[in-house]
Amino acid sequence: MTRDLDLTLFGATGFVGRLTAEHLAATVPDGVTVALAGRSAARLEEVRRGLGPRAAAWQVVVADAQDVAGLEAMAARSRVVVSTVGPYRRHGIPLVLACARAGTDYADLTGETLFVREAVERAHPTARRTGARIVVSCGYDSVPSDLAVHLLHRRAEEDGAGGLTDTTLVARASGGVSGGTVDSMRLMVQELADDPSKRAVTADPEALSGGVAGAPGQEDVWRPFVEERTGRWVVPFFMGPYNTRVVRRSNALTCRGYGDRFRYRELMATGRGVRGAARAAGVVAGLGALAAGMATPGVRRLLDRALPSPGEGPSARVRDSGWFRMETTTTTEDGTRYAATVAAQGDPGYRATAVMLGQAALVLVSTRRDGTAGEGGVLTPAVALGDRLVAALRAQGFTLEVRREEAGR
Repeated sequence: MTRDLDLTLFGATGFVGRLTAEHLAATVPDGVTVALAGRSAARLEEVRRGLGPRAAAWQVVVADAQDVAGLEAMAARSRVVVSTVGPYRRHGIPLVLACARAGTDYADLTGETLFVREAVERAHPTARRTGARIVVSCGYDSVPSDLAVHLLHRRAEEDGAGGLTDTTLVARASGGVSGGTVDSMRLMVQELADDPSKRAVTADPEALSGGVAGAPGQEDVWRPFVEERTGRWVVPFFMGPYNTRVVRRSNALTCRGYGDRFRYRELMATGRGVRGAARAAGVVAGLGALAAGMATPGVRRLLDRALPSPGEGPSARVRDSGWFRMETTTTTEDGTRYAATVAAQGDPGYRATAVMLGQAALVLVSTRRDGTAGEGGVLTPAVALGDRLVAALRAQGFTLEVRREEAGR
């Protein structure tokens, strides 16, 4: 079948799918052929009508996440398929396999360790053979984390400072939550409760590293503590148990290119002194209570009524007023300290994520067209897209920068 589509957006009628479609309609270069895909032709056409004249010629493709034949036909027509259809653990593997077999590039927004682990096990060898770049986690999970470490590694390499050692991201953000995110959390908690053996996979710091061992002593952070260098109370960043594994996969895919002593963690700062300690305790208690509630049937029903349903998400005001700022610091093997900042305006999980996913898709399209695509496999944003995605996001107003820190800071 002829590849008549450069880019197919699967899940275009969902909450994040619509936002991504809006971003693409505003930024897609002339000559790039785009399709909106999903289960309902009528709803897809409604989305297309709302995107303005630049999207008037976009095609509509009817496809279902469980229809293997339909997914294979969609993948065969497309150079790049972007999926916003989650939870990916429930809906994503058939499309990943279809793209891997067809040699079609793919990008998604997953933050689900078990899904990516299955994708690596089932699709990586095929994608390596066909050249398909299966790029997971191209939104707030996990572009800021992955590109920050990529930039730190690049700068250290340019300066001849040696490999990275202890590397820490501290996150600050403001935004809302969507029903799709809640549904993914609910599925993960329920799956771990139903099958305790899967807890060992999610607890493994190198769960996504494909058997490549990381530096000794790599552990997840679970409790609040006072950061020695700054005196701040810090707590585990709630996305850290996933983002850290993506960053470690980048290190593994580059044959431990970040350094043999590279260790990575993600935190949130809650302030200094008694108030900082109280906030830290409150954050950890709240996250623990939410996880316990989702695992308890009676409480889960109450939470289901209170939390957004799939297809719902934050208002336009919240999406526009949100923001995020990630500060990542590292010390290299020769003792040099660097800091990277990745930041943007817009709700991180929705407005900013739509930009990150849309730009990742366009980089996939442009590198496929100009012959610089690189090797296939189940990849990370840093490995598959790297400096091209950094440049694309900077052009969209994102901050991505690295600085060398003075001694003692």
